[in-house]
Amino acid sequence: MAGTRSPVRGGKFLGSFQHQLDEKGRLSLPAQFRREATEQRFVLVQAYPPALALYPESEWLEVEERMQGLMRDPTARLWVLSVMQNAVEVTPDAQGRILIPTALRTAADLDGQALLVGAISKVEIWNPAKFEEAVQGASPDFGKFSAEIFR
Repeated sequence: MAGTRSPVRGGKFLGSFQHQLDEKGRLSLPAQFRREATEQRFVLVQAYPPALALYPESEWLEVEERMQGLMRDPTARLWVLSVMQNAVEVTPDAQGRILIPTALRTAADLDGQALLVGAISKVEIWNPAKFEEAVQGASPDFGKFSAEIFR
């Protein structure tokens, strides 16, 4: 997966890139992803364990709206709070790196390498081995999805 490279087109994140976290927990965003995000602020959250999700600010505003609606539901309120407790705003530094806080690095099992996967409107950050496990253990119906999308 690390060798897969795709350009970003039409306002979306595409492709995958493997990068090393530095000793301070900073991760370089691929140039293609930095170019795609016209705004320079992101929200980093663990929405789908074990991966992290990196939302550009404009995409996050839509997520935030939906979460605000859930806050009125007593059964969903604690779930929203559990997701939001470790959410952080991040801004790439001059070298295009973001700091991943210790709690999120631990939650995603990021201890060295990280796989950044373009997920159309956001970027998912995975432990490379966990990503491979997830893909290998995924639905055998992947062909069905391909047929629905790529006609």
